[in-house]
Amino acid sequence: MGSLSQMVRWMALRPGLRTLSSASHTAPPANGYSFELNATQKEFQELARKFAAEEIIPRAAEYDRTMEYPWDLVKKAWSLGLMNNHVPEHCGGLGMSVFDGCLIAEELAYGCSGVKTAIEGSGLGQTPVLLAGSKEQQKKYLGRLLEEPLVAAYCVTEPGAGSDVSGLKTRAERKGDEYILNGQKMWITNGGVANWYFVLARTDPNPKASAGKAFTGFIVERDSPGLTPGRKEINMGQRCSDTRGITFEDVRVPKENVLIGEGAGFKIAMGAFDNTRPPVASGAVGLAQRCLDEAAKYAIERKAFGVPIAQHQAVSFMLADMAIGIETARLAWMRAAWEVDQGRRNSFHASIAKAFASDVANKCATDAVQIFGGNGFNSEYPVEKLMRDAKIYQIYEGTSQIQRLIISRAIVDKAMGK
Repeated sequence: MGSLSQMVRWMALRPGLRTLSSASHTAPPANGYSFELNATQKEFQELARKFAAEEIIPRAAEYDRTMEYPWDLVKKAWSLGLMNNHVPEHCGGLGMSVFDGCLIAEELAYGCSGVKTAIEGSGLGQTPVLLAGSKEQQKKYLGRLLEEPLVAAYCVTEPGAGSDVSGLKTRAERKGDEYILNGQKMWITNGGVANWYFVLARTDPNPKASAGKAFTGFIVERDSPGLTPGRKEINMGQRCSDTRGITFEDVRVPKENVLIGEGAGFKIAMGAFDNTRPPVASGAVGLAQRCLDEAAKYAIERKAFGVPIAQHQAVSFMLADMAIGIETARLAWMRAAWEVDQGRRNSFHASIAKAFASDVANKCATDAVQIFGGNGFNSEYPVEKLMRDAKIYQIYEGTSQIQRLIISRAIVDKAMGK
């Protein structure tokens, strides 16, 4: 296809790209699953693959070292159309499917999952507006992201409430046509670089109120007086992702920025994960695939006892097990994404995909380091970073334990006939 720049020019000259993309999530054929990508999906996959190879991989180690937010890569991804593809057509977007976004996410994570998180974190922040926002709210806040390279953030987790969302302490009190927001959020991806935030806050002061009625979702502008991002957190991996705490002190939010209405926030916030966990799973698969490719290449080049270590069964079986996990995890995210694109609730499949792909990514990273031996423990080789980057997949957007809780509850509910 040529260089990345040539490919972009070629795609830009093609008429009807939007028409093609809208067809990328039409109903499946009557005979069931099809594993063949359509023309537009193949184009975006190849574009993302080239972007990862030519732009992300050469810069990944430097961003890991400096921990700077990769604004230049975000801006390039934005200019190439690798961001915000899910924005509805009435806002000027392509209205592409979750499956399409997963294809792109896997390729970006192959290059660097930290860069992928910097980009995908904006998608998480946008999803509540995508699912529950009015057309006016979508046009204003999602449309804004198409006009220039800006990002959003999802503000739910707090210092004392992560997996237990019902324990949130941030409050919003109605005062005339505004809400006054007070509280503190923690571990917010894109916290210091976002243009606006989705914020979940308690609007019912009754501590006995159910989570399904006590919380409200808000769109909050970054430049709101009283909103203060904290210091950038220094994390073990994915270090170029901007993670911070956010403090809200008497932040005024107009009532027009409420999503749906008071009490709808918890459902919106949790519903967003059905859309965003498949892309997280696909990112984990991208990282795992990178581990396998690096390990296989090294196993062919490195010799021990007179032959490449790939010829030793102890190593070759590790490579085989990595491939088994990767291919199965890829099928898992594809099923989860396909389900939600059909308009069905996919929580069960999304949790399976997220939990399994996260574990596969960590196993593949560990095995890749092992295959590299002493070199794998050294920062001059890529697998050391991959191992650090992999761990967060078992933690963010719902820990692996939370995913198993969701899965087991679904199994029990089905067994009880619910």
